[in-house]
Amino acid sequence: MAVKTITIDIEAYELLAGARKGDESFSKVIKRRLRAAGTANDLLRELKRVTLAEETLDRVEEAVARRADSPACSPVIEMGD
Repeated sequence: MAVKTITIDIEAYELLAGARKGDESFSKVIKRRLRAAGTANDLLRELKRVTLAEETLDRVEEAVARRADSPACSPVIEMGD
């Protein structure tokens, strides 16, 4: 594997070192933190591989129903014709 040497200041080094998990390499930290977020299509593709228990789906429905009655919900915006 090819490598590149970079120079960073002490503050950047401390931030990078603080982001490490266990004995994770700096390269792994950078890749984990800077990897592009997945797209909606990536999510849909992954969801096809997921199986949820009926109980889990029931709890999600209950949570959504409770949220519908919450005063923290966004107001309905009437659109003019």
